[in-house]
Amino acid sequence: MRKIFLIAALLIFAGISFAQPKTEWFPAGLNIQPFTANLLEARAGTSYLLNQKRLRLDIGTSSDIYRIESGNSVLTFGGDLFTFTRLRSENNFRFPVETIDYFFGLNSGYKITDGDKQYGFRFRLSHISAHLVDGRYDSPSNSWREDLKPFIYSREFIELFPFYKIESFRMYAGFTYLFHVIPNTIGRGIYQLGFDYYLPSLISKNISPFIADDFKLSSIEKYYGNNILCAGVKFGKYDSKGFSILFSYYSGKSVQGEYFNLNENYATFGINLDL
Repeated sequence: MRKIFLIAALLIFAGISFAQPKTEWFPAGLNIQPFTANLLEARAGTSYLLNQKRLRLDIGTSSDIYRIESGNSVLTFGGDLFTFTRLRSENNFRFPVETIDYFFGLNSGYKITDGDKQYGFRFRLSHISAHLVDGRYDSPSNSWREDLKPFIYSREFIELFPFYKIESFRMYAGFTYLFHVIPNTIGRGIYQLGFDYYLPSLISKNISPFIADDFKLSSIEKYYGNNILCAGVKFGKYDSKGFSILFSYYSGKSVQGEYFNLNENYATFGINLDL
């Protein structure tokens, strides 16, 4: 694994050295746009879990900090900081917070543009921790609801996502290696495949219907599959900042760390401010 990353780094910097690079601190926008159906992306929005009286709230950002551009290639270094939270819907417009997951880390993206095609990869070094919150605690009975008690959930990992894009269709693969994880029943390797497809010319350049899917193989003592399928409409340029309205369907183990061994299947309706 170390040899692969070393060879990739040497090839990138060798390619950049052939031309005078243009550098920039804190550039506008992102070199690698978030993968639409991938769960672990910085978002700012909310989604309602249909027929479950629960919501998910996403608060966070991803930013490129340093950009190196040379010819048709771009290399960036940045950071990610976000949370994804599960809330319960109750009467009188009350939404007790049940559990929250924190994600932060560093990233690097490399992209080559060749006409209407793009290819490259995104690398991340990240940490996630999860926590039960007071909305999960039942004060009258002085106990945790459904007898789900808090425990330590933490993982540190490296992640590599190579991708290929032609016009507005992008497909990707992903490999994640957890070099530290609690509980230790969680497997070290995660494998992903996915795509996103936007149709900016169908209605307007600033109104883009889209569809996306992400399939992930993870393990808790044995391998299992998680799948997220989503479809919606994005307002604004499809490959830049904007606003999305979307439906999604999730199946597999829970996305929340404190519920990591629970099976879930649900549909959602949500809105998102795209970074």
